[in-house]
Amino acid sequence: NSVYQFLQRGLEILRKEFNELRSISADHLMYIKEDLIIPHHYTFYDFIVNKARGKSGPLFHFDVRDDVRLVSDASVEKEESHAGKVVMRTWYERNKHIFPASRWEPYDPQKNYDKYTVKDKNKKK
Repeated sequence: NSVYQFLQRGLEILRKEFNELRSISADHLMYIKEDLIIPHHYTFYDFIVNKARGKSGPLFHFDVRDDVRLVSDASVEKEESHAGKVVMRTWYERNKHIFPASRWEPYDPQKNYDKYTVKDKNKKK
């Protein structure tokens, strides 16, 4: 399934509980995974086949880990994978300057996220 189809199905389920979602479509939603905004046209199969990586390791947990013994650094990868977030595009536009939305960026399959940090360790106090 594509991300769009996933959002569409989720919206169908959530409309039963949230009246404010009755008038919106999946085009009004965004899927966020590991601080990356996943475009609607990607399929989950794309991520499996390409062994997609995000900011903190595998984008989805499909056994795409580096062997920690080879790089001698236990902090390289983490085992757990966080659930994705689904947000309304209008909420993101209003809050993109505020954490956590300020850390989100569009997914780029060509980008290497090796230098990703949670905070600036070199920042002087």
